[in-house]
Amino acid sequence: MPMTDAWLIKNAELINENKRFTADVRVRDGKIATIAQGLEKERDEEVIDATGLWLMPGMIDDQVHFREPGLTQKADIASESKACAAGGITSFMEMPNTKPPALDRDSLEAKYTRAAETSVVNYAFYMGASNDNLEHIRKLDPKAAPGVKVFMGASTGNMLVDNPETLDGIFRDTPVPIITHCEDTPMIDANLAKAHEKYGEDIPVWEHPHIRSREACIKSTRLAISLAKKHNTRLHVLHISTADELALFEPGPIEGKRITAETCVHFLHFGGKADYEEKGSFIKCNPAIKEESDREAITRALAEGRLDVLATDHAPHLLDEKAQKYDKAPSGLPLVQFALQAALQRVTEGTLTLERVVEAVCHNPAKLFNVETRGFLREGYAADLVLVDPNKPHTVTREEVLSKCGWSPFEGYTFSSSIASTFVNGQRVFDGKTVDTSVHGQRLTFDR
Repeated sequence: MPMTDAWLIKNAELINENKRFTADVRVRDGKIATIAQGLEKERDEEVIDATGLWLMPGMIDDQVHFREPGLTQKADIASESKACAAGGITSFMEMPNTKPPALDRDSLEAKYTRAAETSVVNYAFYMGASNDNLEHIRKLDPKAAPGVKVFMGASTGNMLVDNPETLDGIFRDTPVPIITHCEDTPMIDANLAKAHEKYGEDIPVWEHPHIRSREACIKSTRLAISLAKKHNTRLHVLHISTADELALFEPGPIEGKRITAETCVHFLHFGGKADYEEKGSFIKCNPAIKEESDREAITRALAEGRLDVLATDHAPHLLDEKAQKYDKAPSGLPLVQFALQAALQRVTEGTLTLERVVEAVCHNPAKLFNVETRGFLREGYAADLVLVDPNKPHTVTREEVLSKCGWSPFEGYTFSSSIASTFVNGQRVFDGKTVDTSVHGQRLTFDR
């Protein structure tokens, strides 16, 4: 691929800010220079004929686990950012539950330093909350992180915040948005104990949504919302998995909301016992994929704006780990490489509009976190772009998986669309076949 950021994309169908229109896009010096019809090639430009292709802002995935530092046998920033590029994700926001966890300024900045060296897409990192790092949260520079992640449910290490006084202090004093994982741990533990009584050590994986139950989700989500309302906190609730939680959130545009929510691509794609019987622990995740009726309700809620953001919760584990019995198999799925195609499949099936998908994966994450000059097709904005071929089906194979774990829950599935090109800061990082590892992403900045 030519190393240039001087491009003229001709005749694309642009999807941006609830509009679809055909135009040309000139890219210069890492930014969108001009959006217009009938642009003529200038001397140093590479021209792409995008006739028949959709052009949209690159996806901003606000929920990933890239495992670096400490768990790099599963994934690292280099490998997973390449998977992002191949999937049309141009920016990611990564979770703090690494080893060591990002619970203070130094550990947070160490992750930024590493990403600057190895990430081919743009990046940001959350600070984590624990029972004993409230002072670090209070001192957090609002421009240093998109938010503070609070595990109000099961987690690893020191990151389950279960001290009521500390939790109240976090919601009162955090200078950035709080994002939450909401599941009630005592309820889950009780359900797991009952499953062991019934099945011994051979718990079937389709019991997962009953162990990590809808009741556990809604109880914890209600607690988070009550604390946010008490302190007027800017709260974003992650990975909604049940129809039951949807009534807790207001429909409509994201502007002006103090409490927002998101779901994930796998909750729109999988649902019910049959999927567990087919995929086993390869779709075991937390919170659990629930019933087909939940999948349908979540999709409708995303369509109407009751759910504001669509993300991945990309969380890779190795094949031999996933092959273990239910109790031992870790929860989490590798998703970034095929997430945008999975979202666009809802357009093909008619349950979401193309404009709404772009709003949920591009515009709203940028608005929610006040990301500067990204997430939209606007002149002067960073040229983070993805070209999608809506007429080129793509069947997922294990051999093409770029995530270090080497597998995908979508293997064998045929998506209706393909990623034709991905641009990061004006450089083509993916040409439909190959990721250019000489490209370096940039640190996301926040208008706060």
